[in-house]
Amino acid sequence: MDDVLRPLIVVGGSVVLTLLLGWATDLLLRKADERHHETPLWGLLRRARVPYQLVLCAMLLRGSYDEARLLPDREVALGRLLTLVLIGSAAWLVVRIAAAVVETTYTRYASIHRERNPARVRRVRTQVTLIRRVVSAIVGVVAAAAMLLTFPAMRAAGASLLASAGILGIVAGVAAQSMLGNMFAGLQIAFGDMVRIGDTVVVDGEWGTVEEITLTFLTVRTWDERRITMPVSYFTSKPFENWSRGTPQMTGTVFWHVDHSAPLEAMRDRLRDILRECPTWDGRAFNLTVTDSTPSTMEVRALVTAKDADDIWTVRVTVREQMIRWLTVEHPYALPRVNTADAVPVPRFDGYRVPDGVPAARRAHHHPRER
Repeated sequence: MDDVLRPLIVVGGSVVLTLLLGWATDLLLRKADERHHETPLWGLLRRARVPYQLVLCAMLLRGSYDEARLLPDREVALGRLLTLVLIGSAAWLVVRIAAAVVETTYTRYASIHRERNPARVRRVRTQVTLIRRVVSAIVGVVAAAAMLLTFPAMRAAGASLLASAGILGIVAGVAAQSMLGNMFAGLQIAFGDMVRIGDTVVVDGEWGTVEEITLTFLTVRTWDERRITMPVSYFTSKPFENWSRGTPQMTGTVFWHVDHSAPLEAMRDRLRDILRECPTWDGRAFNLTVTDSTPSTMEVRALVTAKDADDIWTVRVTVREQMIRWLTVEHPYALPRVNTADAVPVPRFDGYRVPDGVPAARRAHHHPRER
């Protein structure tokens, strides 16, 4: 009877105590979150309740499983298994707590500076994301090393591995040169302020928004909702356009090909009226000038401004569409025309064609008999 009650009491007591402590801790965090709405820290810490309970349960079982006398012939294996669970859950808990603290710090910073300096907020967001991933990677590596060291064979092999650490480091460096280059490039992007999450960029002729930055790759979401994944080393070795660098304000152009008789002053007035009714125009500037001329048409360019890349696209398409519609209704003669008049017959002289308007005195130049 004692062989049944003892394991039941030890294991059951550990599980019940873990649930009670987890429930009490979650209750305290919930009340703290209700009292302090200005900070998301307590709500984010509640996400760590699963690894927290795993740590508690593993600690209690690890400290009391000797008293349970359960599977005495497997005592060493059970002890090592509990140790591994404790190390893994502790690493998980550390990562969740670090993420909650970092996210809370960023949220407070963003709430203060989002309106005044959105570019700086995007830069801090990029740095915070990469720092959190670096911390997670470091904690994971340390936890994996601690797990391996729990095995006596791995501890014995540690001395020989340390002796050849220099050679292994050289070999690993050569083999992982590309990966290490991308990692250092990711850190350079994070702290060099080259590109940030949310920036509007043009890479390889594709226009899009930076959606994700990791230590090894960067994801750009294009305007048609495609995802372009590129190594971060691309942005440190090749030129690219960053439309959000500095200020997000932009100037856009709209071109029309119109007839030489187009009413330029009326087009300027119409452009002003269109922009006044366009909510995405920021009111900074506009202009309309003739930039080129051909024998049949002339090229008219309009300059418009907006607060960011998305709005400048809306302003450009609105101005182009409404100006063409206005010209079609009010000044149709100003649109490019193709001459479709019937051809005039050319006089013939003994089988030779003489161009219209050529005087008789000059026909000798066209007819050999009149020379």
